[in-house]
Amino acid sequence: MTHKISRRKFVKQSTGLIATGFTSQIYIPEGFSQSQRTLKIGYLPITDAAPLLIAYAKNFFQDEGLIVPRPKLVRTWSILAESFMANRFNITHLLFPIPIWMRYKNKMPVKVLAWDHTNGSAITVRADSGINNFSDFGGKQIAVPYWYSMHNMILQMGLRTVGLTPVIKPQSQALKPNEVNLFILPPPEMPNALFGRKIDGFIVAEPFNALSEIKLKAKIFRFVGDIWKNHPCCVVVAKDKLIKESPVFTGKVTNAIVRAQSWLNENRTEAARVLSSQGLRLLPQNETVLKRALSAYDLNTYGPGQRPQAIRHPDWGINRIDFQPYPYPSATNLIIENMKKTRVEGSNSFLNQLDSQFVIKDLVEDRFVKEAIKNLGGFDLFPLIDINKPWSREEMIAFN
Repeated sequence: MTHKISRRKFVKQSTGLIATGFTSQIYIPEGFSQSQRTLKIGYLPITDAAPLLIAYAKNFFQDEGLIVPRPKLVRTWSILAESFMANRFNITHLLFPIPIWMRYKNKMPVKVLAWDHTNGSAITVRADSGINNFSDFGGKQIAVPYWYSMHNMILQMGLRTVGLTPVIKPQSQALKPNEVNLFILPPPEMPNALFGRKIDGFIVAEPFNALSEIKLKAKIFRFVGDIWKNHPCCVVVAKDKLIKESPVFTGKVTNAIVRAQSWLNENRTEAARVLSSQGLRLLPQNETVLKRALSAYDLNTYGPGQRPQAIRHPDWGINRIDFQPYPYPSATNLIIENMKKTRVEGSNSFLNQLDSQFVIKDLVEDRFVKEAIKNLGGFDLFPLIDINKPWSREEMIAFN
């Protein structure tokens, strides 16, 4: 009991430091030029980007001595990845398997600095689709945001558990009863495709699930965090060159992002207002949609008795989206091993040559995020981190 009281008091005190402008003790040298201090951020209009956007909106980057133009919104993962590699952006967020594909298939010098968030995605279906269980997906057309995505991987894992076969075909081609056709749609286009009956459902990050619930009366089939507990989705990435040549800059960027994640966990309603079309317009959705995307996760709406039942593991104690920065090696391992079994357009044979333990050490640079957590006040600021074993966890997946 004493531990719980002291821990709660510690969190309150630490959160106060965040609100009043706590910064790291590592200062950018005075001789650094403006270009060496300038952070260029690109992002997709999804809540995955919230830590980057809140760090900008709340001046957390600026508190670290960084120069930060307004982040640039792009609409597709391909454009974001290409712009990042072309140096239009020096920090961005990417779906976690994308850096694996970039580094080991295309030999691009990219590294993962931190997780951007956990959970925050869902499988959404038309209300009249008749989809209530994974077995109901046979013969359906389902959109995914990118081939190299946690979304594509988890969806295919779920389909295989009930004996269905993921395929990639033109939509005009007939499907067998046991086939599920998958294809890529940029996230902003998914709700319109659902409304136009071009697809039966999609799996994607928020707020497009919440938007489809509100605007189209669509149904959440499952929250992905209720399938893979506290799963990663987007990660913060930087190039090898930036990390090696500008470690102070990299550390300060990471400090601000981690600070924003902690702030987001405690200020979801304000975050919805700040990010929305009524606020700073960093996301195009309105405050009502974003508030639902950040907060709506109740059993009355999504639990037992609902069809489909989106929440089946309330005992997991998760939220619709959570913010936790540490990139657990066990999750990297799970993604690599399961992406080897995941159908994509084109060849993914390069994955079969990858050793997960090598990739964990080679792709992920976690020293900055560990230091940022320490600078900010420690593990207590992030309830998803187990203070008894902070740098490891056991992955939990359940499709039932």
